[in-house]
Amino acid sequence: GLSGRHIIRGPQFSTKPTMAVALDSAAITHGVQLAVAPVFLLTAVAGMIGAVAGRLARIIDRARVVEERARTQPELVAQAYQELGRLRTRGRLANGCIALLTFCSFLIGITIILLFLGETTDFQANRMAVAGFLAGVGSFLLALVCFLAETVMATRLLNFPLLRSGGTP
Repeated sequence: GLSGRHIIRGPQFSTKPTMAVALDSAAITHGVQLAVAPVFLLTAVAGMIGAVAGRLARIIDRARVVEERARTQPELVAQAYQELGRLRTRGRLANGCIALLTFCSFLIGITIILLFLGETTDFQANRMAVAGFLAGVGSFLLALVCFLAETVMATRLLNFPLLRSGGTP
């Protein structure tokens, strides 16, 4: 309820429905506290985006090296095609991961807005905020799956000729 709160309503002559805005400082403070909790998830998402963007940059750099090597050494074209195919798949996984993380950030941002509005106005947004937060967490988890798949694929590509030859050059 809004008992004990000061309410500002639109002009009395307006025929459009208006949203009541609570000016109770305790409610606003509580709304800010509720909205800050999801910000920690946003911090994790930002770190993940940075890490995945770095991996994507390395994938792109490697693809350029492989393409150049294939141009200058025609005998390596078949091997280059195989590696470029794997790099393309890894790049797609990294791009998917970044897209899911970005979507997660969007959903968490919407959650923060809904929590704040629900706390400071008559707008009943609790269910939407919960749904947005859970969808954001789900998006984050899917991004982690993409990240794991990309890193597993990257480590499968590791080729240590020295180890295979038993330590002899």
